[in-house]
Amino acid sequence: MSWRLRALDGHRLWLRFSDGSEGVRDFSDIFMKGGPMVEPLKAPDYFTRAFVEMGVPTWPNGFDLDPINLYMELRDAGALTRVATE
Repeated sequence: MSWRLRALDGHRLWLRFSDGSEGVRDFSDIFMKGGPMVEPLKAPDYFTRAFVEMGVPTWPNGFDLDPINLYMELRDAGALTRVATE
C-alpha cells in the first residue's frame, strides 16, 4: 500500500492511501500507553519528523506503524474521505 503522510498540530498525522482515501489519525491514545519508543514522539518537533520508509510510517528512532491497520482503523471509524488519486 503506497501512500503519503504529513504531521499536523496536536500529534496528528494526515494520511493519504493509494486508493485515494485520506484521513487524520490522532495519536493521543498511543502516547497515553507510553513506552520507550513512544516517549520521543511526545515532543512536537520530533513527531513532525515522521516519514514513509518502505511503505510504513516511521520516525527516526525506529518507531513505526502498520499501514494496513491504520487504514482499517480510519475506515472503521468512518474517518476516511475519498479524493481523486494523483
